[in-house]
Amino acid sequence: MAGTSGTPGTPRVLRAMNDRAALDLLLEHGPLSRTRTGKLTGLSKPTASQLLARLEAAGLVLATGTTEGRPGPGAQLYAVNPAAAYAAALDVKPHRIRAAVADITGRTVGHHELPTPGRRPAVPVVQQVTDALDGAVKAAGLTRADLHRTVIGTPGAFDPNTGRLRYASHLPGWHSPTLLDELAAALPMPCEYENDVNLVALAEQRLGAARDHGDFVLLWNQEGLGAALVLGGRLHRGFTGGAGEVGFLPVPGTPLVRQVTKANSGGFQELAGAQAIPRLARELGVEDIPDGPYAEVAAALLERAAARPDEEPHRALLRTYATRLATGLASLVAVLDPALVVLSGTALTAGGEPLRDLVQAELAELAASRPRLVLAGVREHPVLRGALESALATTRDEVFDTSRRP
Repeated sequence: MAGTSGTPGTPRVLRAMNDRAALDLLLEHGPLSRTRTGKLTGLSKPTASQLLARLEAAGLVLATGTTEGRPGPGAQLYAVNPAAAYAAALDVKPHRIRAAVADITGRTVGHHELPTPGRRPAVPVVQQVTDALDGAVKAAGLTRADLHRTVIGTPGAFDPNTGRLRYASHLPGWHSPTLLDELAAALPMPCEYENDVNLVALAEQRLGAARDHGDFVLLWNQEGLGAALVLGGRLHRGFTGGAGEVGFLPVPGTPLVRQVTKANSGGFQELAGAQAIPRLARELGVEDIPDGPYAEVAAALLERAAARPDEEPHRALLRTYATRLATGLASLVAVLDPALVVLSGTALTAGGEPLRDLVQAELAELAASRPRLVLAGVREHPVLRGALESALATTRDEVFDTSRRP
């Protein structure tokens, strides 16, 4: 088991392995009796009873009630103690920070959203982060000190060599070389940072369309266009954390974009990003284009087009946009040869199955291999969900490791 100390095969290590197996089963199946725990773990009933008593004494499980509906006295049921640990997650965007707190069972117990308007933030980033986190912590009835770990999702990625945020020039205030040190000093718990699209892929891998898939590509299109690469069950981040920044990919059909990091855009972004959809709709003669942020307008246009796929110019919008998406996807497929591509973000999911079908057909014409395309399964706050899953996974590895306990 990851993180287990001691000599493999010793009673201490074997007990810790059995403890972790039981805790994972309790998370998956809910309250279990001693007998059911023994059957699922392969342990004898006396050993399962000792195990549950040990976990209860350690504060990791609770007696929650008894079985009902059978003759005779009900059997005692046990469940993971939700208060054994708490984890937090933040989803950072230029206009807001969304924060959530979950107990160790994965249940969200607190949520807060902090508006962060303006290209030059009047409030320092560290205070923005702590204010958003404190809002979620307060909503959960907790304090910062109750949190075991926090994961923060941002556009771009923090360069592991320099600690500076790259590929996200549109995120004001987050580019100081000392920012991570300042956040570490302000936050009492361990804090990790991850690219937002990578976190969406983690949510899909744990909870959504990519469950049980060790190799897949997730294409994300909302405020920006990006991808996440999962190879052998692990995220591939690249040397600087920039793996998956496919918005910068040069593609046919659009002029070359030079100095892409300064422009915060590239060929694929210009061709198929959400900001290109309202312009494309106008060119094709779509009427009644709504006002508002381009990502919301793009989603509304695609949703309308998907509801009328046999009507012009909605059919033309879907077909042209599908060709643009497939143009960039073909390059990814040629290099990575994935079995599965997950389409996520509102500028993809709003098009629904009509858009997915068209992209699948176009990709079959443009790429040598033919991966299966599916729509994302996690639609509500996917970055935040992925960040919570990441924080909880590490928290459970640490808290559930009973070999570390006296």
